[in-house]
Amino acid sequence: MPYYIEDLKPGMSDSFSHTVTERDIELFGEVSGDMNPAHFDAAFAATTPFKTRIAHGVLSASYISTVLGMKMPGPGSIFLSLTTRFKAPVRIGDTVTATCTVKEVLAEKRRVSFDCHCKVGDTVVVEGEAVVMPPPRPKA
Repeated sequence: MPYYIEDLKPGMSDSFSHTVTERDIELFGEVSGDMNPAHFDAAFAATTPFKTRIAHGVLSASYISTVLGMKMPGPGSIFLSLTTRFKAPVRIGDTVTATCTVKEVLAEKRRVSFDCHCKVGDTVVVEGEAVVMPPPRPKA
């Protein structure tokens, strides 16, 4: 069930967790076209500051979309913008938890801003702010 603009208040939050797999990285690379060797080539990745292959940063940020599109506000929401800062790498086997917290509700414009972050354990790997248009409440 989606949240409507009248349901959302600052401080409300929801989360989604996913453990990143080899297949996730392969599929994301195929879909996005980002075949950077930092994601696919262990020998190349060993020469980077991370010393091992890492997941695409945008893959982790996409879990923010999962929260906003499927949980809060949920189905029917229109994702308008996302600013992101990539803070730390995500590796195969890491569990990423995306959390979005209502920051501001602009009822007259039917817009809601969210503070968002993705963590692996206690480490923030992605942080940012999203703006979403919740679905309209159905007419009775």
